[in-house]
Amino acid sequence: MIPGSRILRLLWPALLCFVSVLVYVLHAYLFQHYLPGSDPKAIAQLSAVAAFYSFAWLLARVAGAALTRKVRKKRKTPKLLRELIAATLFTIATVAAIGLFLGQSAGGILASSGLIIAILGFAIRNVLADVLSGIAIGVEAPYRIGDWVEFDPATLGRVIEIGWRTTRILTPNDTYMILPNSQISRQMLTNYSAPRKQYQAELEIILSHDISILDGKQLLFDAAFSCSPKDVLTAAQKPVVRAIAYAAEGVTYMIKYWVPHFADDVDCRDAILMAIDDAIRERGLTPPVSRPKRMEAKPADPPLD
Repeated sequence: MIPGSRILRLLWPALLCFVSVLVYVLHAYLFQHYLPGSDPKAIAQLSAVAAFYSFAWLLARVAGAALTRKVRKKRKTPKLLRELIAATLFTIATVAAIGLFLGQSAGGILASSGLIIAILGFAIRNVLADVLSGIAIGVEAPYRIGDWVEFDPATLGRVIEIGWRTTRILTPNDTYMILPNSQISRQMLTNYSAPRKQYQAELEIILSHDISILDGKQLLFDAAFSCSPKDVLTAAQKPVVRAIAYAAEGVTYMIKYWVPHFADDVDCRDAILMAIDDAIRERGLTPPVSRPKRMEAKPADPPLD
């Protein structure tokens, strides 16, 4: 069921559109009987222009309501996409209105203004590149408001705003960063919040040969499992421990564990490392020590003649 506020948002543009179309259709009859001295052609043009803009207004409201309803239970949709749809509709209405007043088609208006558009586009090419990249981001939606994203090791944070020219993020250190959309479109993007907030992280631990690989895997699994947030993750999202290297200083294990949200990444890693350290100390295991590499003797240089 559509809420009352949403109905009111659609009522006014729909009513204006209906009245404008009605005046355009009946303008000859109405002004012949009630305003015989007025110009029916001017009234027809004004009512047609009002119909163009009211219809664009109505379609923009319908599109905004559809997008809001579609993502009501999902991640927050960027405001940019709704603004793009509204701007496109009103641009079409403006071109149609100018063509109506000048007695030309919309294609003729666009063709005659091609040179002006080319000069203006060259002057603002950098801004235009940011805007076009922002349009692509709004349509493809690789990230949304509230997502944790990483563009490079130095640019990581939570998206707080997606604009026409820039995207603004807040880093884990509460640093406010403003990134041009054209720069973002040329970089590789990692979204830690899509398609779901939970993701799998990993760390490597080296245990000495005092413990067998089977016991070592069980020890690390128990430590990692004790730190998993059971109220957030599902039963299938359990830690995974694998032995990946066997060397003189010990056996290297890889622990893959689930993080419920990127904001908890550092805390989860800290908790798992503390649990592993406690388990190693309780078992009385000696920590692995890197052994120095043996220096191989080089053959002596041949005597000089």
